[in-house]
Amino acid sequence: MSMMIIGGTTLAHRFSNQDPSHGPHGPGAIIRWGITDRLLGRRRVSAPGPPAPSTAPDLELIHGDSPDPWLTWLGHASFLGSMAGRRFLIDPVFSPHAGWLYRRHLPLPLTTDELPRIDAILVTHNHYDHLDALALRKLPPDVLTIVPKGLGTWCRRRGRRNVQELDWWNTAQLDGLRATLVPSCHWSRRGIFDTNRALWGGFVIEGGGLSIYHSGDTAWFDGFSEIGARFPDLEAALLPIGGYEPGWFMGHYHLNPEQAGLAFRATGARRMIPMHWGTFQLTDESLCAPVERIRRWWREKAPSSDHQLKLLAVGESVAVGGTDG
Repeated sequence: MSMMIIGGTTLAHRFSNQDPSHGPHGPGAIIRWGITDRLLGRRRVSAPGPPAPSTAPDLELIHGDSPDPWLTWLGHASFLGSMAGRRFLIDPVFSPHAGWLYRRHLPLPLTTDELPRIDAILVTHNHYDHLDALALRKLPPDVLTIVPKGLGTWCRRRGRRNVQELDWWNTAQLDGLRATLVPSCHWSRRGIFDTNRALWGGFVIEGGGLSIYHSGDTAWFDGFSEIGARFPDLEAALLPIGGYEPGWFMGHYHLNPEQAGLAFRATGARRMIPMHWGTFQLTDESLCAPVERIRRWWREKAPSSDHQLKLLAVGESVAVGGTDG
């Protein structure tokens, strides 16, 4: 399989957002969020409540040879997809926990042993709910693994033998499938001393005349419009709607549902597929609270009848470029 890289910039020692002042919270904010507001009763964690709905995966589709493109939601930000005859995984997390703290609230729809042949693995950043060391070790080691700058060495140490690092706007190409790392407004850390030593972002994936956008983790920033301008005719935008409470703290890192709706409008995509909800309770809202809010936003402010909100169940597949609701 042919593979090439387009573009490239010099690796920075530490990375920053497009607005360099937008970095991780300092000690004062962290102490307020983690200790003071809890002691004073100003921060309350909701009960998890029910997780996202789930369904048995369509194994005939997933293991079949249909040329039609599709996506399957594996929970949280993890997707299995097929475009241009190539199957790919985005942010695959197959562990029962994200890190040590956050347990998965519903079963995995597929195990790594039940996956079809995978041609590419795409990782948006190194946080535990998006990058699963166990999954990378279990997946075939020679599969092309596309990661942001600074993350390649970590992946190679865990057995990945074919790793390509990208800077923002760089593109990896694999026999008709193109993956471009696009900016997001976030940060990175895997251990204690490696804050922002690896880049973060989202991906625009193109193949067979279609394109989709997976934002990774992101707060609100002006880059959504630029992504839409550089990639007109996006079929779908996979956008995070959970992880937003308390807003004063989490809004620095994550979109809330209403902001995700605005981001969708800014990209110009035809279909919005919400993600980053219903699987791990990472923040203070309940697991399904984000869905209630995005449904309400869509009823009141949907762009037009030509656009679609597609709320997937975990394990559910959807045609890319289709019209099913």
